[in-house]
Amino acid sequence: MNQDAQNVNTIAPLQNVSRCMNTLQRAVERPGHLPGIIALYGRSGWGKSTAASYVNAKYQAYYVEAKDTWTRKAFLEAILHEMGIKPPATIDKQATEVAKQLACSGKPLIIDEFDYIIRKKNVNMVRDLYDGSGGCPILIIGEENLEDKLQSWERFHNRVLDWVPAEPCNLADGKLLRELYCDKVKIADDLLSRVVEICKGNISRTCINLSNIQEFALVNGLDAISLKEWGNQPMFDGRAVRRRVY
Repeated sequence: MNQDAQNVNTIAPLQNVSRCMNTLQRAVERPGHLPGIIALYGRSGWGKSTAASYVNAKYQAYYVEAKDTWTRKAFLEAILHEMGIKPPATIDKQATEVAKQLACSGKPLIIDEFDYIIRKKNVNMVRDLYDGSGGCPILIIGEENLEDKLQSWERFHNRVLDWVPAEPCNLADGKLLRELYCDKVKIADDLLSRVVEICKGNISRTCINLSNIQEFALVNGLDAISLKEWGNQPMFDGRAVRRRVY
């Protein structure tokens, strides 16, 4: 089994995964007169990058995660590395090579942490890649106010086919996570509901609590655990424990 297949098989089909997959499929299959950039946005911890990993594996897309330190050259070189292409010497030639490969392969480009692209004022460069590729689908992923940040980049904004808001982890997502990651202990629905409530939609914290609950149950010789057995044990909500200082 290759790494991409492993990634798909260890990602629960959460609501954001399905939303991201369906929207990218729409961009891939769209009529030629429609734009092909789609944007997935939402709060940190809501599973945007997880959704992107799933879509990346399914479509064999080109995936890059932008960094705060990246220059334009570093950004283009990262894409070319993902494509398996040795970067040409100049930025102009690098951009031409990226656009050409996108056009020839037909594979989507996924750019995670797009807020860094905006901060570095490289939005128009991404638009050039899109136009130069003949409209290859591009999925951009950013924080909650991504659309507001792109308002001033009108020519880019006009090329967005759809804005996809990420949704917080709900009970249905929690059940999928429980099924995937808690295979040694049966966690009751009432305790799972409490976890979802405490975590306020954050998927990573939900997984941390499920792991902690399973470990607690195993240590205490339980093969099933409900809110009653959990009792007053604390749950992880992302905040550090406040210590009393004497």
